[in-house]
Amino acid sequence: MIVRRLKDAEKGDRKIVSEGWDSTRLALRNDNMGFSFHITTIYRDAELHLHYQNHLESVYCVSGYGSIEDLATGEVHTIEPGTIYLLDQHDKHILRAEEEMKMACVFNPPLHGKEVHNAEGAYELDAEEVKG
Repeated sequence: MIVRRLKDAEKGDRKIVSEGWDSTRLALRNDNMGFSFHITTIYRDAELHLHYQNHLESVYCVSGYGSIEDLATGEVHTIEPGTIYLLDQHDKHILRAEEEMKMACVFNPPLHGKEVHNAEGAYELDAEEVKG
Protein backbone atom coordinates (compact mmCIF):
# COMPACT_ATOMS: atom_id res chain seq x y z
CA MET A 1 0.00 0.00 0.00
CA ILE A 2 1.20 3.48 -0.85
CA VAL A 3 -0.05 6.50 1.10
CA ARG A 4 0.90 10.07 0.21
CA ARG A 5 -0.39 13.47 1.26
CA LEU A 6 -0.71 16.35 -1.19
CA LYS A 7 0.65 18.87 1.33
CA ASP A 8 3.81 16.78 1.75
CA ALA A 9 4.28 16.13 -1.99
CA GLU A 10 3.95 19.87 -2.73
CA LYS A 11 7.04 20.53 -0.58
CA GLY A 12 9.29 18.09 -2.43
CA ASP A 13 10.46 17.14 -5.89
CA ARG A 14 7.02 15.83 -6.89
CA LYS A 15 5.89 19.41 -7.55
CA ILE A 16 6.76 20.63 -11.05
CA VAL A 17 6.31 24.33 -11.84
CA SER A 18 6.11 25.59 -15.41
CA GLU A 19 4.72 28.58 -17.29
CA GLY A 20 1.00 28.95 -16.50
CA TRP A 21 0.70 25.86 -14.30
CA ASP A 22 2.13 23.62 -11.61
CA SER A 23 1.56 19.93 -11.07
CA THR A 24 2.07 17.78 -8.01
CA ARG A 25 2.56 14.19 -9.14
CA LEU A 26 1.10 11.89 -6.50
CA ALA A 27 1.34 8.58 -8.36
CA LEU A 28 4.02 7.94 -10.98
CA ARG A 29 5.29 5.23 -13.27
CA ASN A 30 7.56 3.72 -10.61
CA ASP A 31 4.48 3.11 -8.41
CA ASN A 32 3.49 0.41 -10.96
CA MET A 33 -0.20 1.33 -11.10
CA GLY A 34 -0.43 1.63 -14.89
CA PHE A 35 -1.29 5.36 -14.72
CA SER A 36 -0.05 8.53 -13.05
CA PHE A 37 -2.21 10.82 -10.93
CA HIS A 38 -1.57 14.53 -10.47
CA ILE A 39 -3.14 17.56 -8.84
CA THR A 40 -2.53 20.41 -11.24
CA THR A 41 -3.10 24.12 -10.77
CA ILE A 42 -3.77 26.16 -13.90
CA TYR A 43 -2.99 29.78 -13.09
CA ARG A 44 -5.50 32.56 -13.68
CA ASP A 45 -5.38 33.92 -17.26
CA ALA A 46 -3.22 31.01 -18.48
CA GLU A 47 -3.77 29.86 -22.05
CA LEU A 48 -2.13 26.49 -22.66
CA HIS A 49 -1.83 25.07 -26.19
CA LEU A 50 -1.63 21.31 -25.63
CA HIS A 51 -1.46 18.17 -27.71
CA TYR A 52 -0.72 14.99 -25.76
CA GLN A 53 0.47 12.91 -28.70
CA ASN A 54 1.95 10.18 -26.49
CA HIS A 55 -0.55 10.02 -23.62
CA LEU A 56 -4.26 9.79 -22.91
CA GLU A 57 -5.47 12.12 -20.17
CA SER A 58 -8.58 12.44 -18.01
CA VAL A 59 -9.06 15.74 -16.16
CA TYR A 60 -11.57 16.50 -13.40
CA CYS A 61 -12.07 20.11 -12.29
CA VAL A 62 -12.07 20.41 -8.51
CA SER A 63 -12.25 24.22 -8.36
CA GLY A 64 -12.03 27.29 -10.54
CA TYR A 65 -13.44 28.26 -13.91
CA GLY A 66 -12.24 28.23 -17.50
CA SER A 67 -12.70 26.54 -20.87
CA ILE A 68 -11.26 23.97 -23.23
CA GLU A 69 -11.26 24.46 -26.99
CA ASP A 70 -11.14 21.42 -29.27
CA LEU A 71 -8.95 22.57 -32.14
CA ALA A 72 -10.28 19.87 -34.50
CA THR A 73 -13.89 21.06 -34.22
CA GLY A 74 -13.63 24.59 -32.85
CA GLU A 75 -16.00 23.65 -30.02
CA VAL A 76 -15.43 25.44 -26.71
CA HIS A 77 -16.58 23.75 -23.50
CA THR A 78 -16.91 25.40 -20.10
CA ILE A 79 -14.78 23.97 -17.33
CA GLU A 80 -16.12 24.37 -13.79
CA PRO A 81 -16.14 22.27 -10.62
CA GLY A 82 -17.64 18.87 -11.35
CA THR A 83 -16.58 18.84 -15.04
CA ILE A 84 -14.47 16.01 -16.46
CA TYR A 85 -12.92 15.92 -19.89
CA LEU A 86 -11.21 12.95 -21.48
CA LEU A 87 -8.61 13.42 -24.19
CA ASP A 88 -9.28 10.02 -25.73
CA GLN A 89 -8.13 10.89 -29.25
CA HIS A 90 -4.88 12.70 -28.38
CA ASP A 91 -6.97 15.82 -28.92
CA LYS A 92 -5.17 19.04 -29.80
CA HIS A 93 -6.69 21.71 -27.54
CA ILE A 94 -6.37 25.03 -25.77
CA LEU A 95 -7.03 25.17 -22.03
CA ARG A 96 -7.90 28.62 -20.69
CA ALA A 97 -8.26 29.61 -17.05
CA GLU A 98 -10.45 32.62 -16.32
CA GLU A 99 -9.65 32.04 -12.66
CA GLU A 100 -7.23 29.64 -11.01
CA MET A 101 -8.32 26.04 -11.56
CA LYS A 102 -7.43 22.95 -9.51
CA MET A 103 -7.55 19.81 -11.61
CA ALA A 104 -7.18 16.10 -10.80
CA CYS A 105 -5.41 14.49 -13.77
CA VAL A 106 -4.75 10.89 -14.79
CA PHE A 107 -2.23 9.98 -17.52
CA ASN A 108 -1.80 6.74 -19.42
CA PRO A 109 0.93 5.69 -19.95
CA PRO A 110 2.08 7.02 -16.58
CA LEU A 111 4.57 9.85 -16.32
CA HIS A 112 7.90 9.36 -14.58
CA GLY A 113 7.50 12.72 -12.82
CA LYS A 114 9.79 15.39 -14.28
CA GLU A 115 8.00 16.01 -17.60
CA VAL A 116 7.12 19.47 -18.85
CA HIS A 117 5.44 20.28 -22.17
CA ASN A 118 7.56 20.30 -25.31
CA ALA A 119 7.11 22.77 -28.19
CA GLU A 120 4.08 20.77 -29.43
CA GLY A 121 2.39 20.90 -26.00
CA ALA A 122 3.07 17.20 -25.38
CA TYR A 123 5.03 15.14 -22.88
CA GLU A 124 7.83 13.10 -24.43
CA LEU A 125 7.97 9.35 -24.01
CA ASP A 126 11.06 7.93 -22.33
CA ALA A 127 13.36 5.84 -24.51
CA GLU A 128 12.26 2.80 -22.43
CA GLU A 129 8.61 3.43 -23.31
CA VAL A 130 9.36 3.81 -27.02
CA LYS A 131 11.16 0.42 -27.08
CA GLY A 132 8.38 -1.36 -25.15
